[in-house]
Amino acid sequence: MEPSEFTARIKNLEVNISGVIKGKPGIVKTAIVALLSGSHMLIEDVPGVGKTTLAHALARSTDLSFKRIQFTSDLLPSDILGVSVLDQASGEFKFKPGPIFANVVLADEINRATPKTQSALLEAMNEARATIDGTVCDMPLPFMVIATQNPFEYKGTFPLPENQLDRFALRISIGYPDVKSEKEILSAPGMKNPWDGLNPVISREEVILLQKLSAGVRTDDSILDYILAIVTETRNLKLFELGVSPRGTKALKSASQSLALTEGRTYCIPEDVKRMAVPVLAHRIVVRSERFTGRGAEEEAIREVLDRVKVPI
Repeated sequence: MEPSEFTARIKNLEVNISGVIKGKPGIVKTAIVALLSGSHMLIEDVPGVGKTTLAHALARSTDLSFKRIQFTSDLLPSDILGVSVLDQASGEFKFKPGPIFANVVLADEINRATPKTQSALLEAMNEARATIDGTVCDMPLPFMVIATQNPFEYKGTFPLPENQLDRFALRISIGYPDVKSEKEILSAPGMKNPWDGLNPVISREEVILLQKLSAGVRTDDSILDYILAIVTETRNLKLFELGVSPRGTKALKSASQSLALTEGRTYCIPEDVKRMAVPVLAHRIVVRSERFTGRGAEEEAIREVLDRVKVPI
């Protein structure tokens, strides 16, 4: 695939999703970055701003298989992974795959499930496989989990601990639309689901190829040193109780490579790293300093780190 061709494919994908997610080009691009980097994404926001719509739009625009799991307190690991059932004709047990076996999986309101059920999902995310009744089953490729949760609602929920948050490469918040975009939403023809009119603009094979191209985007030593300087600063115990893990370091590199690809480049620049630092790193840290309090404290702390670290020329 020539550079101009992959740029056109990615642009078509952005336009298609933006037809449903109005006025949020940055969010749409970040979701595509997560897909191209082969990563999982967590969306934290209030109800009704388009968390579920974004997941549906991404899957429908890419011709990938899609499953939605509505997380509740009584959801069991087998409800996600699947079960072995007795085949009356053969007298043998046969595995019936659960909804996790799809290219794009929406884990809706993940913090409403018990830790045991959350762990079943997160293990599958981390290893792209699951062991069920002693049999190892691989997830289809590509494989991406998009989880959602409402950060303002705590009753009846089980917040994800830091080690499980670390499994998500990116965390984003969609936010409310601006007035112009919300008027467009109101003026649009009434449909039960806003994603119903979407058609695929990119095939599964092309997604896999773009993921390989993303992994091959050049990152010079100066870019790697810049990433390491940012991560090392988060391990400063004066500001942070918990710094970014090596998994987070790799995620920042991968996201920066994918962002470069969406911008039509086959090499990374410092701006790619800066743009991806907050969605990739903010959910991986625990802030110690009293200067950073309240919602958005982690994002603010990462922005301060970016201000302190010298940008390579």
